[in-house]
Amino acid sequence: MSAAAPSSTVLTVALADLPADFRGRALQWAAGFPHCAYFEPNGLEYPYGPFDRLLAVAAAGAETAASLAQLRPLLDRRPDLGPRCGFITYEVKNDLEALTSENHDALGWPQLHFFAPDTWLCWRPDAVEIHGQTAGVLPQILAQPRPAGCAPQLPAMRPRLAKADYLRAVAAIREDILNGEVYELNLCQEFYAENIVLDPVSVFWRLMEASPAPFAGFIRWHDHFLLCASPERFLARQGSQLVSQPIKGTIRRGATPAEDAQQRHTLLHDEKERAENLMIVDLVRNDLARVAQTGTVRVPELFGLYPFRHLWQMISTVTAELRPGADLVDGLRAAFPMGSMTGAPKVRAMQLIEQYENSRRGLYSGSIGYVGPTGEFDLNVVIRSLQYRQDTGYLSFQVGSAITYDSDPEREYEECLLKAKALLEVLSTKIAE
Repeated sequence: MSAAAPSSTVLTVALADLPADFRGRALQWAAGFPHCAYFEPNGLEYPYGPFDRLLAVAAAGAETAASLAQLRPLLDRRPDLGPRCGFITYEVKNDLEALTSENHDALGWPQLHFFAPDTWLCWRPDAVEIHGQTAGVLPQILAQPRPAGCAPQLPAMRPRLAKADYLRAVAAIREDILNGEVYELNLCQEFYAENIVLDPVSVFWRLMEASPAPFAGFIRWHDHFLLCASPERFLARQGSQLVSQPIKGTIRRGATPAEDAQQRHTLLHDEKERAENLMIVDLVRNDLARVAQTGTVRVPELFGLYPFRHLWQMISTVTAELRPGADLVDGLRAAFPMGSMTGAPKVRAMQLIEQYENSRRGLYSGSIGYVGPTGEFDLNVVIRSLQYRQDTGYLSFQVGSAITYDSDPEREYEECLLKAKALLEVLSTKIAE
């Protein structure tokens, strides 16, 4: 398709007239473009709503932004021509603070990428709308082969940080906390495989089946792919209101209803998990206050417990009224990276993260999302995700947990493995001993 500006054409097709696997065929079609973004709510309810189901594509030569400085002009140019979709990597921190990243990077994402789509699809309760360049799109989607469902054949995923080194890092961070360097630090580790050949679209649908999440998404940027099953919202604008919903606090689901209820009760009354959550809520309140109207920052829900396929999660909600004239870029400058993935105080935590971790996070701990024509936006936290480079065959996922002085190193390592469970199931593999 041409990268020319889309027209105002809208083609509406009733869901009843489409095959049951239309979403799979649509993503198969879209994944052929160098710029592709798909957002999937998985039919889940969520306070303040999940992602909208939205698919956007653009050919080479599309209008894009590759930095915060370029993002605002992209958002301001003809917003009536559709949503701006894309991602923000964790490394944008280096543009916001006096920070650097020198650790190993086999993924090579740009720091930031948003694009203006040629064609975008919006799902409504009873129809799908095709916007922009619509000519031939529906027949092309319907002609796609039925998405494959076979499991990939992969070797065991190798740890970039050996377990013994991880345990030593947790012990050292506890000393940093005792010495007053930080109150809490989110320590992450990477597992990877090399020379891998897989079909990103089929693996994405396997991930959705194994771990349905309200802020899931599929991103393609040239030969780079993100397959994301995130349960966490970073920041949304709904009207004039900002909403952030940090997750801190995790426990596995029970095997029976009685055990599940007991697990929920255990998480709710776990003082360490509540302390972690409260520290990040305070950090988020502070961040939002930088772009909020005075006195409007609120915490409508503290320590909410929500069930996911494998886990119970403790989720709090922080809201604020955005200052007149402030926009997404202002929100990012105030609140990115999200406190749930750094720790507190944020800048010192990020300095120590660089010291204790040995690979760059890339899009992990970053965000994917979309910006609407009226300036409303929704951004997730990139966790529970696979990053893949098709050109080099490098496959990676990262997991982490919040370290406080009360942390037990072995328990923190087990929490990381619990968060990796769905990803390992999807890949039909394990972690190398």
